[in-house]
Amino acid sequence: MTLHTALREEFTAPRGKFTPAYYRFLGMRDHIRAPLPLLRAYGVEGLFSRSGTHIHKNDLIVGCLRGASYTGPAEVLEHANRFVTSLGKREFWTNDSHFAPDYAYVLTRGLPGLYEDIEKSRAAHADSPDRLQTLEGMSIALQGFGRLIANYAAAAEGLCGLEGYDDHRLVFISQNCRALLRAAPATFAEGLQLVWLCHTAFMLEERGAMALGRMDQYLYPLYAADIAAGRLTDEEAVELLCNTFTKIPTSDVVNICIGGTNADGTTAVNGLSRCILRAVRTCNAPGPNLSARISKETPEDFLLACLESIGTGLGYPALMNDEVNIPALLRMGYEKEDVYNYCMVGCIENFLAGQQPAWSDGRFDVPRFIDYVLNGGISTYNRSVGITRTAAEDISSMKEFMSLLEAELSVGAAEYCASFNAKNGGIRQDALPSPFLSSFCRECVERGLDINNGGTKYPSAHGAVLMGVGTMADSLAAIEKVVFTDRSATLSELRDALAANFEGYDELHRTLLAAPKYGNNDDFVDKYAVWFLDFLAGEFDRFHTPDGGRFYVAMAANVQNIYAGRHIGATPDGRRAGEPLSDAASPTYGRDTRGATSTLLSVSKPDYTKVACGTVINQKFSPSMFEGDKLKKLAALVRTYFARGGQEIQMNATSRETLIDAMEHPEKYPTLVVRVSGFSEYYVRLAREVQLDILSRTQHE
Repeated sequence: MTLHTALREEFTAPRGKFTPAYYRFLGMRDHIRAPLPLLRAYGVEGLFSRSGTHIHKNDLIVGCLRGASYTGPAEVLEHANRFVTSLGKREFWTNDSHFAPDYAYVLTRGLPGLYEDIEKSRAAHADSPDRLQTLEGMSIALQGFGRLIANYAAAAEGLCGLEGYDDHRLVFISQNCRALLRAAPATFAEGLQLVWLCHTAFMLEERGAMALGRMDQYLYPLYAADIAAGRLTDEEAVELLCNTFTKIPTSDVVNICIGGTNADGTTAVNGLSRCILRAVRTCNAPGPNLSARISKETPEDFLLACLESIGTGLGYPALMNDEVNIPALLRMGYEKEDVYNYCMVGCIENFLAGQQPAWSDGRFDVPRFIDYVLNGGISTYNRSVGITRTAAEDISSMKEFMSLLEAELSVGAAEYCASFNAKNGGIRQDALPSPFLSSFCRECVERGLDINNGGTKYPSAHGAVLMGVGTMADSLAAIEKVVFTDRSATLSELRDALAANFEGYDELHRTLLAAPKYGNNDDFVDKYAVWFLDFLAGEFDRFHTPDGGRFYVAMAANVQNIYAGRHIGATPDGRRAGEPLSDAASPTYGRDTRGATSTLLSVSKPDYTKVACGTVINQKFSPSMFEGDKLKKLAALVRTYFARGGQEIQMNATSRETLIDAMEHPEKYPTLVVRVSGFSEYYVRLAREVQLDILSRTQHE
């Protein structure tokens, strides 16, 4: 078989490794002389139309990745991979993934309506060749998507009568897919099918963490109409949702947002919000990554239902405070109507669906800057340098120490933004278009511009993830207490103890550990957490992304507190070199010893309206806290915390004993789900260091 002949063979039996590059290449090959932007669009068209389909025997809503698998000669796949790779691609820092499409627009217009909008835009931009080319790329990508839908309809029809398949389900699938080719969705099932096939297409494109957004809002009109007409019950809606959610890969972080507030201040919680909550609880899997927007107007029964779901051990939904997130986004200059419709992408990142390019963020390791102040601007452990040239012996007060630290952080923030802008702004945006993604932004279609080339209503935003607020607050409080208040040690002695990783400095180590710790409602240390956010938010506020967007600050470590800690030496809070930093916006685990109320009083003191991205506060409660009257007390605690300015809270409800047993006997706990940090996962699949990090969290009774 020649290479040329092998490339032309249609793929009919998907069983091999996921190989989307092969199908991109098939689409490109037939239009190899097209301009590069259109060549990419033909690659998307080939990926969608040629990669094949797979329908599970219990499917009601179809769409999965098994069709994009190649089993032919290895030389063919190698050639396809080399060619596609040679054209380059976007990555996370250049706005490739972590996006929430405007599904409300897509459901209202449907596939035929999207074609109409593109044609209307073509007429409006007839004198602009560049915009016409961009619109042609969108049309080509959508044509491939239409063929993907048609392929699923045909596949369902072809399976009718085969043993093991239910013909009623197959007819249901086929009818829904065929309907989507003719018009906008007219039923809840059609709307859900269109959304899931869109998401499947994004997965085929290898875009990760693509959010499903406010599903309870944009699907609600179809749900409500079906309920009113007697075409649908809540039980049937939950079944359709479960059938969809079980297809979400456990390796992906697919955020769904429910609840929240309308622009007039009323609650947005509805019947579909409750169905989605029931569905994810029924699925009992790490995904989707469910987020619940909570406000003063949120019905009590809905908040209790959220806590009951968390209490099963799933750890979700994460609870988001509208009274903080909305002002935080308004501070960034977005219009009020758009802000009230915010959702989340990835773990907890606030996002305006379909109105800004895909999200990006990066780690800003704040504790390493203490090393520069103590060592005259040189960090031997971190192998990096700062600007300080003052010796530790010459720093005479806490005020002077803080002044030097702020100078270091100011330069560090500027370096971070310069590095990001150099990478993100250094690519040719017109050479790396995203035609399919752009089709889901109505302004991109109207303007005839790509999502990353001025098409969206708002420019991009980038999050600088501030690491280690607990480590920093504890360290600065220890310096003030031990060095400048009690004078139990000098700053140079502290420097030497840190360099020795406390070896030979046992008494000083004990003294540092005994200093006030963040998370116990003690203003002596909490004031440094307030400073941490105020100062760094002010520094990053100075900068803009290459397209004029804002730098957000974020306090959501994922599991990066573990890996950041490996690059940072011992710190004045008593932490040894290489140990994890404090997690996200939480206190250092094990040091919040006065109970959950004191912990939440501490962590609500910073002004989180300066955090447009979002925060993560991880808390662990005993399973009994999610039962009976204790559940109502827990709901009251959440409301009080939010009223005081807390931005987010997520909880684990699995006992320490169960976690230890799961580490020792993983075979007994294959389905044990825990909240990690911004996402949930099967506990036994986590790396050992992540399991230990979760185990070390303070458990409140």
